[in-house]
Amino acid sequence: MSRIETRFASLKAAGKKALIPYVTAGDPGPSVTVPLMHKMVAAGADIIELGVPFSDPMAEGPVIQKAMERALTHDVTLTEVLGMVNTFRQQDDATPVLLMGYANPIEVMGYRQFAENAAEAGVDGVLIVDMPPEEAVELLVETQARGLDVIFLVSPTTTDERIQLVSHAGSGFVYYVSLKGVTGAGHLNVQEVAQKVTNIKRFAQLPVCVGFGIKDAESASQIARVADGVVVGSALVKKIQENLGQTDKIEAAIADLLSAMRNAMDREKS
Repeated sequence: MSRIETRFASLKAAGKKALIPYVTAGDPGPSVTVPLMHKMVAAGADIIELGVPFSDPMAEGPVIQKAMERALTHDVTLTEVLGMVNTFRQQDDATPVLLMGYANPIEVMGYRQFAENAAEAGVDGVLIVDMPPEEAVELLVETQARGLDVIFLVSPTTTDERIQLVSHAGSGFVYYVSLKGVTGAGHLNVQEVAQKVTNIKRFAQLPVCVGFGIKDAESASQIARVADGVVVGSALVKKIQENLGQTDKIEAAIADLLSAMRNAMDREKS
């Protein structure tokens, strides 16, 4: 079992749901990321989603776009991000780490080289926003050979046939994008999310996690009632943006928000 599969199994046994925070690697500076990862785990994170900086992040709203711009001013590359994961693993060999990003940096490195380097660094999975299953065949061969999960996205407009394709091609979990639009946009309709998650589970044997639009403890709690996991990104990255140059305040603000989410979600234990 992969770390991701093991983590979901242990959460299910405990009647809990996964809290999956996202931050952009290298934002606001390379030295901040690994200590922040440890702080997030201490605050209740179950899986860490680490964004790989990219110059054209088409799925991201302005908050995460600016985070990637800040990271890129420090020339943070995919290789550096893998180094951060390797450093994180020196103290934490249990928390799953998922890389989220875009195809170009991985294609430049090469699928096989990326899979080898990622597995060696201690990465557990990858979500490539602009690589659908039809275009991921070569990547899937290389990642599956090294025990890495590949997570695919499902949206409110995804057809049943495509949900079935995604659930068969991917592993780890299915990521349901709860809103039409970019990260940080819109407002959640929990009833609609619940209906979509129920439908996804008709076809997917994997856990279903929900991202986009989760901003506080209340929204995290609402989604925890209907999904296997809660992904929070822009709300955390906004804390970084509000406290630039103050690493202690960044860590405290993110830890406070995650702790509040964790506590609210645990009150929804099934």
